[in-house]
Order: sequence, then C-alpha cells, then structure tokens
Amino acid sequence: MNLASNRILTDDVPELVAFYERILDATARWATPVFAVVPAGSGEIAVAGVETLSFGNTPGIAEPRTNRSIFLEFEVDDVDAEFRRLGEGAVREFVLEPTTMPWGNRSLLFRDPDGNLINFFRRPDAD
Repeated sequence: MNLASNRILTDDVPELVAFYERILDATARWATPVFAVVPAGSGEIAVAGVETLSFGNTPGIAEPRTNRSIFLEFEVDDVDAEFRRLGEGAVREFVLEPTTMPWGNRSLLFRDPDGNLINFFRRPDAD
C-alpha cells in the first residue's frame, strides 16, 4: 500500500494552492479550476473545492476550515532556514518557532490559510 496524497477541502482553492506552492517551492498541476495537486517529495497535497463533493447522496461529509486534529508534516533539511524563508510573507501564523523537541526533532509549526496545522521538522539522526 502507498499513501497517494493528502486532500484538503477548501472554499478558496486558488489561495490554498498558491500557499502550498510557496511553502513547498513547487508548481501545482491543475485538473480543473476546483482541483489541483502540489507535489511534495514522494507524495502530494491535493486541494479541492467543496463542490468536488457535491455528488451522490453525501451532504455534509466534509467542511472546509474545521480541522483541529490532523496536521501535515514535512521533513526538511534545515528548519531554521525554512523559518526565515517562510517568515518573508509566506506564512501568516506561526504556532511554534523552531524548537528542539524532547525526542530530538527540530520542529516548526504553522498554519495554512484555512487553519490547518503544518510541521516542518528535521530528525536528529538525519545528519
């Protein structure tokens, strides 16, 4: 089994796609005006408009901007360098500035425009 992507449902696809393009330094592939995929290493972040779920008998199965339990994690080469890069206007809300966690990971937590939590981290043994 292979995790193909993480999909984020939003009510503003262009804004969220532009955000992920900036933070991941990648270019999105647009399938339709309401669905795009941003490459992220071996995986990808899919961004979809709420209208992509308006088929069949599925009202209310997902609601944008309501995630409070899952966050996306990206392993990076240099957490502190990423913090400086993202602080130049890409990120509006940092939750945790670069910090070495008790288990050794260096982590940076921030939110995307929809409020989803993101962790850029580096494992201590990655060097």
